[in-house]
Amino acid sequence: MDLSKTYRQIAEKYFPNALIVADRFHVIRLVNHHFLKAWQSLDPLGRRNRGLLSLMRRHERNLSDEQVKTLGRYLSGHAALKEIYAFKQRLCLRQIKRRQTLKNVVIDLHDMIEALKEIPIEQLKTLGKTLDRWKVEIARMVRFSKTNGITEGFHNKMEMISRRAFGFRNFQNYRLRVLAHCGWDGVCAIRN
Repeated sequence: MDLSKTYRQIAEKYFPNALIVADRFHVIRLVNHHFLKAWQSLDPLGRRNRGLLSLMRRHERNLSDEQVKTLGRYLSGHAALKEIYAFKQRLCLRQIKRRQTLKNVVIDLHDMIEALKEIPIEQLKTLGKTLDRWKVEIARMVRFSKTNGITEGFHNKMEMISRRAFGFRNFQNYRLRVLAHCGWDGVCAIRN
């Protein structure tokens, strides 16, 4: 699930024996969100540069050689930001890797969370506190490789359909539009 306190409370109440696993996408998104907020507080002008914004969001392994050089030139002028960026990359890489021992993940995650809580930047302290509250669920991501990406994708398509129509008064019309847009085969494949 995503990192929602309400969802976790509902799951714990109605499914007491279920193991709650944080969704990889939402964890990485949360890390990126707080990193970008910290960047904005350190360098508001650099944060407005859309080219740099695109480079900062991506994982460094997905950057071309030219993009790595561009990002390196920018970060060389901002020592604190360079360290925070490197930390963010390590934290995200730790969450993406799947074939790890749970013990190593828990130890590394705990160390990274404690480091975040000590950084004097408020956005990163907040990130550390949030990750601390969800560290067990985040560590479980290593053992359970399933994500709710398919559900999120269908939900996004359904919201777009509803927005384009400015809402639907007739549920049957909405249902038919969803089936037409998402594809009947896709819905059947998910259901089976």
